[in-house]
Amino acid sequence: MSRIAILVPGKIHERVLARLKDRFEIIAVAREEKLALDGETAGRIRGVAVSGSFPGAWMEQLPHAEVIANFGVGYDGVDVKHAAERGIVVTNTPDVLNDEVADTAIGLLLNTVRELPRAEAWLRAGNWKPGTAYPLSRFSLKGRHVGLYGLGRIGLEIAKRLEPFKVKISYHTRSRHADVSYDYHPTLKGLAEAVDTLIAIVPKTPQTHKTIDADILAALGPNGILVNVGRGWTVDEGALSAALASGALGAAGLDVFYEEPTVPADLLEPTNAVLLPHVASASVPTRNAMADLVADNLIAWFEKGAALTPVPETPQRLRRGLVRRTMLAAKQQT
Repeated sequence: MSRIAILVPGKIHERVLARLKDRFEIIAVAREEKLALDGETAGRIRGVAVSGSFPGAWMEQLPHAEVIANFGVGYDGVDVKHAAERGIVVTNTPDVLNDEVADTAIGLLLNTVRELPRAEAWLRAGNWKPGTAYPLSRFSLKGRHVGLYGLGRIGLEIAKRLEPFKVKISYHTRSRHADVSYDYHPTLKGLAEAVDTLIAIVPKTPQTHKTIDADILAALGPNGILVNVGRGWTVDEGALSAALASGALGAAGLDVFYEEPTVPADLLEPTNAVLLPHVASASVPTRNAMADLVADNLIAWFEKGAALTPVPETPQRLRRGLVRRTMLAAKQQT
């Protein structure tokens, strides 16, 4: 009996392939405008494991695809609306990276506020000599008011980590969270005006496009700090580089950028910017856990009939044919 075929377009974590290869037939193809698949092969594909985008045009090539397992908590690159219209379940990898991203956010905040990367570079350059000392950092975390732009799973973990630092915490989301005690601001502008530190952890949606603009940065002010571990899509990078250069904003710590891996030269130049190459979840244990969840979603779908972590836009449903078998089994028991 032939094995179920799983499509892998482009690169994906090697652990995903290692977990799937004994159960499924892996069909690997290059990422191109049109996938290099003949009709017979495309017709055999019933599942997808993907890291990165998966447009609707690719789904049209796969008449019998049932599930797309996305590597990452963010799935804005997958055309989930088109998937839902075709009855394809999309999954992602939530929760397993919450702690890592939250830890990175706190580390990036401390590095930005206290200039720790610059201090280390100063030491390594041989500048620490008798009678010399690295200049006092302009900012301190002590006494700050931190605003969280986004209070989902990761945002809540960041907030929990901030509490021992004895900072005031506020937040802005589309609606108030009844189960938290932090101050709620119904608008991002209102949050920025109230706080001096803004941590962005919102997904890429039409509603979040360049919402952190010149007005928001001006509201944070010359002593303000911006940290972004969400999506570069959220920040107007031109306005940010101008604010950093002019001193309208105190400093910024960025792990994400608008058009990765391209980082604007205007952001590379300011000394009051700490930049990371999108490494918030980039540890071996966390990436292994993400890879396992990709594989487990596919295995659960084809062996048990239900995915583990379907995204909200494609609500969980039983695998095609399973409902009928379940009903028949129930009838036989009565």
